Amino acid sequence: MAIRTGAAFIAGLRDNREVWLGSERVKDVTTHPLFRPSVESLARLYDMQHETAYRDVLTYRSPSSGQPVGASFLIPRTRADLAHRRQMIKTWADATCGMMGRSADFLNTMVTAWAAKSDYFAQQSPECAERVLRYYEHCRERDVFLTHALIDPQVDRSKNRAEQADPYQCLGIVDENKQGLVVRGGKMIATAAPFADEILVWPFPPTLTEAEVRYAMVFIIPVATPGLKIICRESFTKLGQAADHPLSGRFDEMDAVAVFDDVLVPWERVFLHKDVRLVAQLYTGTRIRELTAQQTNTRFLSKIEFVYGLLCHMAEAIGVQNAPPVQETLGEAATFIEIIKSSLLTAELQAEVDPSNGVMYPALQPLQIGRTWAPRMYPRLMEMVRRIGAGGLMQLPASVDAFDSPIGPDLEKYYRGAQIAAREKVGLFKLAWDLVGSDFGSRHLLYELFYAGDPSLLMAGFHREFDKRACMDRVKEFLATT
Repeated sequence: MAIRTGAAFIAGLRDNREVWLGSERVKDVTTHPLFRPSVESLARLYDMQHETAYRDVLTYRSPSSGQPVGASFLIPRTRADLAHRRQMIKTWADATCGMMGRSADFLNTMVTAWAAKSDYFAQQSPECAERVLRYYEHCRERDVFLTHALIDPQVDRSKNRAEQADPYQCLGIVDENKQGLVVRGGKMIATAAPFADEILVWPFPPTLTEAEVRYAMVFIIPVATPGLKIICRESFTKLGQAADHPLSGRFDEMDAVAVFDDVLVPWERVFLHKDVRLVAQLYTGTRIRELTAQQTNTRFLSKIEFVYGLLCHMAEAIGVQNAPPVQETLGEAATFIEIIKSSLLTAELQAEVDPSNGVMYPALQPLQIGRTWAPRMYPRLMEMVRRIGAGGLMQLPASVDAFDSPIGPDLEKYYRGAQIAAREKVGLFKLAWDLVGSDFGSRHLLYELFYAGDPSLLMAGFHREFDKRACMDRVKEFLATT
């Protein structure tokens, strides 16, 4: 099949999946008014793969079929391959202003990392390694859109999975038979689950004890599998004119809880099970971190470039772009862009080939800069939007339609900017409000704070893993000369 069109992606979602929005079971996520804008935004990414302007960046030749396939499935063997992957990710991220953190390239990257380290799964059995390779090829050749659900329900975090009052509060194995595993329980946070073809499940964080063996499993199944329910949060999609809700009207990914009611997972889709050590070490053992960190840093770069551009436009709109405090603020925002960009390029420059599989991996420590600093940079950028926008964010007319009403002349007079017309300024500030004042914007702030885990633990982990010996030795050498 090779690369899909947007129409083919949309058609694939009409599979009688069980998706709940409040008390409503959604019959068709592709036509539901609160889901359709996001589905269409994702479909646009698939269509870009077919366009001459993007085809060479977004695709590469399949090693099996020779047909174009998504570049997020490219197993990197050279620095040029890493650059190709980065450029592909950036192109898709730019198309959504960096607002869709779980576009298809994220999980494509994870499955690609598994395939590159398929020997890891062979420690469970040779069949598991073969399943991983077959599944990777299945996804690559059919352009599958995956999501994942990793986190246990937030019920009683003082107890481990086996200690919960209900042994199937967390997703666990009920039975195994000739067909596969039967699983029961819940998983969160399944971002984009209503729009995904399939869902990857494994326990994360991987703090598994020997008592938690029934929870040790890694598998992928179609979202439309019988017994799987997707329970959505409130939609943040705002209907109406795009000018009134420029981001939330298009890019609400939707987050959900996945509930498994004695779901059968065929053996062909089981990659690890009941081996606590292998499941717990999967993240580092398959070197997922390096490749997914490149994706998340690139997507974050796209997002903060967009925010910086907005800040510059806002400052010019109200004539404060030359004020020293504002220039200092904008300069700080610009440094964030260069920090993340530099970390990405440094990771490629310092990339090394893993002799076990011949794969070129970007250096991890530079990429961890994005993971540790994004939870600090993004809230600061949102503070900048608030400071520059100030009261102007609160005085916006309810709708841009009002410019065509009897109060239009008043709006043109009192809502204009320093050098731009009122309608243009209102559109700009409505974009800013969508980032900092709407439920959509609040969700993105929370997302950037926690998407890679607890920010404090991430920073502490960076210190633990950092090669500190050389720095410490310098201090010792200096003291020895005094």
